[in-house]
Amino acid sequence: MMNRSRSGISPVVATVILVAIAIVIAIAVAFWATGLVGIFTRFEKLEITSAYQDPDNPDNIIVRVRNTGSSPTAIAEVIINGISVRQADPNTCKLNVGDTLQVTITTSGLQGGVTYEVMLKSTGGKQYPTAILANIGNTPGTPEITGVSCERQAGGGGAGGGGAGGGTQTTTTTSSSGA
Repeated sequence: MMNRSRSGISPVVATVILVAIAIVIAIAVAFWATGLVGIFTRFEKLEITSAYQDPDNPDNIIVRVRNTGSSPTAIAEVIINGISVRQADPNTCKLNVGDTLQVTITTSGLQGGVTYEVMLKSTGGKQYPTAILANIGNTPGTPEITGVSCERQAGGGGAGGGGAGGGTQTTTTTSSSGA
């Protein structure tokens, strides 16, 4: 005969408890993994929407760039035909996700009829090249970058900036570069 004085939980109840614990652990791991995936799948992607020589001020090159990635970034360096000016502060030309930034590059020495390669380098180390044709200018020689200014349109970069966070922010960095 069986001794019923020492009884435990039935196997069915034990199985239900173990399954419930396994489900709770699986849910916790899923939430944790989703958070990790979100961190590791962020990427930087800038899209240059336009680049041209300013017709009102021929010493300026205007580059409009939009952050179409999923991670904020900033312009760390501007390069024209291999001549660069490094930003003093990495937050000078910052782009949040969806922002559009107008980068005005002040130069001297542009020559009309010459195509210049303009490259924006991000704080993530990626390079985004484009080309502009200088229509005005008669200074032969190598162009020199004398300054960079950034005007950021927050809140999606549309005209008027409608919505929270709209408006413009202008920051200027001036640096002379050696040829």
